[in-house]
Amino acid sequence: MKFIISLASIAFVALVSCVHTHKIPETDQNRPAIAAFKQGNDLTQSPQQRAVWYLDSAQTALNGMKQADTRADNMLVYNEAASHLTMLLRSADDGKMWNRPQTLTHNGKVYRLRFAPASREGLWDPNTFTSFTPASDVTHKKMKSRNEIQGIGGTLVGVQQLSPQQQFAPKVGVTAAVTALLDFQGSDVTLRLIDPTKNMHTTVERMQQPVAADFTAPLDYYPHESELWNGLMGAIRVEQFMNQTGLYMLQPYDPDKIPLVFVHGLISTARMWRTVINDIERDPTLRGRYQCWVFGYPTGNPPAYSALRLREELAKVKQRYPNSRDYVLVGHSMGGLLSQMQVKNIDRHAWNVIGKKKAQQFFNTVPEDSLVNRAVIFQANPNIDRVIFICTPHRGSKMAISTVGELGMRLIALPANLTAQITSAVGESVGMFAGTGKRLPNSVSGLSPNNPTLKVLDSRPITVPHHSIIGDRGKGDTPQSSDGVVDYWSSSMRSAQSEKIVPGPHGACEMPETIAELQRILHLHLKEQGNKR
Repeated sequence: MKFIISLASIAFVALVSCVHTHKIPETDQNRPAIAAFKQGNDLTQSPQQRAVWYLDSAQTALNGMKQADTRADNMLVYNEAASHLTMLLRSADDGKMWNRPQTLTHNGKVYRLRFAPASREGLWDPNTFTSFTPASDVTHKKMKSRNEIQGIGGTLVGVQQLSPQQQFAPKVGVTAAVTALLDFQGSDVTLRLIDPTKNMHTTVERMQQPVAADFTAPLDYYPHESELWNGLMGAIRVEQFMNQTGLYMLQPYDPDKIPLVFVHGLISTARMWRTVINDIERDPTLRGRYQCWVFGYPTGNPPAYSALRLREELAKVKQRYPNSRDYVLVGHSMGGLLSQMQVKNIDRHAWNVIGKKKAQQFFNTVPEDSLVNRAVIFQANPNIDRVIFICTPHRGSKMAISTVGELGMRLIALPANLTAQITSAVGESVGMFAGTGKRLPNSVSGLSPNNPTLKVLDSRPITVPHHSIIGDRGKGDTPQSSDGVVDYWSSSMRSAQSEKIVPGPHGACEMPETIAELQRILHLHLKEQGNKR
């Protein structure tokens, strides 16, 4: 019996610890609202009783906000009560209290609660999310800075995690910034879930207020794993990461927003873009007009194969969302090559640039329906509007043919299934065709200045507007410059609409100058799209 009681006590303590409480400074001005809030945190009460206490707390705080000298203290309580009530309603009774009108009574109080439906003016559909987490509870271990706005409303991370797993969704689900607001008309209450990317101001009790928001927390909700280790293993132990290849939404799909697709480079993962996206979205116009996606893939595979997988994933997006806006691609390093192969037309005759006889001999042996043929013969994607290249080796990197590059080629182990498909299609001649002798091509050989694919790509024009961001390590020696991995002669493109030299190394993605240039180009794209429409 004592053992059972002890277990019950442990369980109760565990439940209490699950109540996320942000420490609110208690003052004479907000003490009544805090008292009701603490009652709402009492897990010995029913969810309906706790909901009434949270509503009491929010309404008391809202009344205290009507005077300037008590507004700030009471707004803190109101925000916490709104966020806690939202989490409680979503999780209680297996979701039975969620998104349905109900009458809540306790301690002589009666509240008639309803949920505001979705609207294009910036309200989320309540059924978009399967759970909520307080933005303040999400740790920011990797972010250098926090992108948030002080104002009214409880800041939450809305999580959409479906079973079976939604297409294009990370395993932990898709996240978004959500701000919970409670509107009172006497005993009638409306819960609004604001999308702060679209709605930055609101009226509560006839008071115009900025909407509180935390845009960093949804990005930081995703798991923190070793970028270096996972990137390295994805390069040399490819087979272990093949099932992770794909496009991933970082926000719930919105047909009105432009998909902004980020593609990482060698020895890296899609997580590298988290800080870049956080910094880009400091601009309210950009976060309201773009939706961010990432393409993840093991980087040991030949670039042409990884580009094929990206091509297939983009086609799947268009198939699932036929009314989707056209994409903007941002590619870093080898990811820029993958992006380039989405916006060029490479037919059989393009390969004559490496030698007509050599190309003819190769293609005579390649079945038209083979993976190899699909990887080296392709059409530009008509649904891509613009590409931004960051430190991209369009003509290769000398590092790929150095001692380090040779070691890298030897360490990479391609998946057995991929190796079998290549050899069954063309046998050992693929190595001769790719300039790797008897060795099958991989990502490092694909970055060699001697690689035939790069020569073919360089001979054909890009079909959409494109831009270059290039590092020079702060030496200011362009055109003799290098970012430490890629020389300027390889990363520069005469056809680019703009070229920005930033004083950084090959990993210059997070530099302020790079972020500013990305923001400038994205604004330019909005302007040109507006003119087209």
